[in-house]
Amino acid sequence: MGESVTDGTLANFLKKPGDRVEADEPIAQIETDKVTIDVSSPEAGVIEKLIASEGDTVTPGTKVAIISKSAAPTETHVAPSEDATPKEIPPPKAEEKKPKVEPPKMQAPKPTTLPPKTSPTEPQLPPKERERRVPMPRLRKRIANRLKDSQNTFAMLTTFNEVDMTNLMKLRSDYKDEFVTKHGVKLGLMSCFVKATVSALQNQPIVNAVIDGDDIIYRDYVDVSVAVGTSKGLVVPVIRDADTMNFADIEKGINNLAKKATEGALSIDEMAGGTFTISNGGVYGSLISTPIINPPQSAILGMHSIVQRPVVVDGSILARPMMYLALTYDHRLIDGREAVFFLRRIKDVVEDPRRLLLDI
Repeated sequence: MGESVTDGTLANFLKKPGDRVEADEPIAQIETDKVTIDVSSPEAGVIEKLIASEGDTVTPGTKVAIISKSAAPTETHVAPSEDATPKEIPPPKAEEKKPKVEPPKMQAPKPTTLPPKTSPTEPQLPPKERERRVPMPRLRKRIANRLKDSQNTFAMLTTFNEVDMTNLMKLRSDYKDEFVTKHGVKLGLMSCFVKATVSALQNQPIVNAVIDGDDIIYRDYVDVSVAVGTSKGLVVPVIRDADTMNFADIEKGINNLAKKATEGALSIDEMAGGTFTISNGGVYGSLISTPIINPPQSAILGMHSIVQRPVVVDGSILARPMMYLALTYDHRLIDGREAVFFLRRIKDVVEDPRRLLLDI
């Protein structure tokens, strides 16, 4: 499971007793605090029996099933098929089923007469029958605990700004075909925001730092966590050493991690660490939000949807594609001055990407 994970929850079995499995074929799934891990069969054989149960907490080395190399258990599958043939032989049963279908229809009105005979406490049953109680997934528990810990630990404050996306969108439009031809990946907006974030973190290194007891740890590297929403919850895979990567490398890294996140194939190592997080709620249509810091980091950037809005440009009112940006930061470590300068740097770079080329 990895050094940082000591146990997990047996989410579900993919095979049942009597099923034949091949070597390295997944037979169960384990949910940890961060990812879902497949449990693969060490050898080919037949599942003799399941020892653990779904929902059990398991640790590395826990025995969950017994697999027999012998094919004898597969013979048990022959018996049910033989039993199935006699059941299909007598056709009279098919004729008997037809008259039996009508009596339930005759009795159908009876359930409608039952409610008046119920006790006064039973009118509460219909709402309960429309509710489902299921165990909270381990990943969701972890997310809930981390977000609450974040609120309880950090002195969180959010500052906002808006960015005109005109020049960046034109840059992407002008070079998207050449970019795909050379690098084999599409040029998106996220790579520019990652590069802008790297520049802002280098200009304001305190935003890339973290409090550790009575000390401040400054990181001279930039590992950017990118929040990705999945059906099981929010995960934050890490683009490592983003400060050494070009646009193409960042786009490839983001696409690879996003694909793994969607397929549930992220490893624990791919989600460990990270010095700063970018969350793009704009892909879901969010106009503005106040993102919550991803512990133990000290800040998080929130991107939002691009909307045509009237803005004043050189004294004229024009319709421009605008995006709201939000920076939530730990005010214990980062002052408002540094936070505003940080967000302003991102705005400047996104509105004029040539600054990255000239380093100004």
